Amino acid sequence: MKSYIPNFLTLLNVLSGCIATVFAVLNQLEWAALFVFIGIFFDFFDGLAARVLKVQSEVGVQLDSLADVITSGLVPGVVMFQLLNMAERGGWNLGIFGHGTEMTVLPFFGFVITLASAYRLAKFNVDENQVSSFVGLPTPANALLILSLPLILLYHNNELLNGVILNPWFLVGLTILSAYLLNSPIALFALKFKNWSFKDNGVRYLFLIGSLIMLLTLKFLAIPLIIVFYILASLLIPEKNGK
Repeated sequence: MKSYIPNFLTLLNVLSGCIATVFAVLNQLEWAALFVFIGIFFDFFDGLAARVLKVQSEVGVQLDSLADVITSGLVPGVVMFQLLNMAERGGWNLGIFGHGTEMTVLPFFGFVITLASAYRLAKFNVDENQVSSFVGLPTPANALLILSLPLILLYHNNELLNGVILNPWFLVGLTILSAYLLNSPIALFALKFKNWSFKDNGVRYLFLIGSLIMLLTLKFLAIPLIIVFYILASLLIPEKNGK
């Protein structure tokens, strides 16, 4: 029975992604973000469970990436669609995909994130070098970056930040940057501890401590800064094995 536990956790990730997609389509982005966070939680623990129980399987690897396409690929694309739509319309409650208003092409550009995420996950499944580290930004990290934007709008309510986030040029630029980072050749460390030694995991410990401090002090505004911190910290420790 224990061999089914990791796959069950992965299926909970799929379910979370499906629910998040519905909320994102309804433009209830706070709830979409919540279920993406829940899905990423399951995404972390399904792999951990497989390693602890020693029941890794090829089916589990494929299922994990399929789940990530939904939770960390489709949902961020829909959220970027909604943000671009809001940037053009100047409002929040715009209905389902702009229902009742004239549609424009620009919001669909947000799905570049979905395409880039799917391509990255496909490459990950056949790349034998991405074992103890990643090549390119992991899709869950990218999803957190995109999902942080509506949360910053809702909870920080800063006029300057709102103006930046709902600027179409900023959102288009972020979409392009997101697609690049997902498939970039940059080696990034994974939060996988082979032991608890600070000598072997110093950067990981510093990253976790720094991230916790930023979350406690800056709340949702900390998420983009943590992603930047993650990339910069990774550049300090080149790793040969690099989701």
